[in-house]
Amino acid sequence: MATGGGDELKLLGLWASPYVLRAKFALSFKGLSYETIEEDLTNKSELLLRSNPVHKKVPVLIHNGKPICESQIIVEYLDEAFPGAGASLLPSDPYDRAVARFWAAYINDKFMPAWQKASLGLTEEEKAEAMKQMLVAIENLETAFKECSKGKPFFGGDTAGYLDVTLGAVVGWARAGEVLFGRKLFDATTSPLLEAWMERFVALDAVKAVLPDNGELIEYGKMRIAHYERLAAALAAANKK
Repeated sequence: MATGGGDELKLLGLWASPYVLRAKFALSFKGLSYETIEEDLTNKSELLLRSNPVHKKVPVLIHNGKPICESQIIVEYLDEAFPGAGASLLPSDPYDRAVARFWAAYINDKFMPAWQKASLGLTEEEKAEAMKQMLVAIENLETAFKECSKGKPFFGGDTAGYLDVTLGAVVGWARAGEVLFGRKLFDATTSPLLEAWMERFVALDAVKAVLPDNGELIEYGKMRIAHYERLAAALAAANKK
């Protein structure tokens, strides 16, 4: 894979982050080469703090020395900055592009926060409420897939595109979650279209090239769960005082 034209791309990230994975998917589908710089989020590098001084979060894409922050913005930037590379991610039709951006915002604002809290909330009540919100979001995304795909394999139609990359950010943890939590994110009963979509998406070469190892995610997930359990125990103890 090559950027061509002397472009230099660096990606500041954390291997297990779904948001970093989203950026990696975009780079992979565009066929772009890049340098990965792994961050320790407990000891953030000067490069990260200088590149993203507002949020101080990953991912950050650095293109010829210029930083681009936020995973969704990175996906759009790559599609616009490298129009001749790989597949076009955003739909060409303005209306379809607007619809895709609407659902991308829904995924980021509604689905992903609920998805994360449903597993890692600090109280059982928080987890239960998040689970309700997540199920509503999945129902809406099932409808979105039906409307956007128009009967084809992906949100983007015959090939994976912008929304596939956006929702695809969760597929690594969705697979790990089946082991960690004993439940599927998408299933044949409540979300058969999304279940089939995920199977097709993870089978793509561009996805397999950057998808984290499932066993490593499971082990990392166990550590994160233990961390949140300690936080929950500390919160419960504080509330009893």
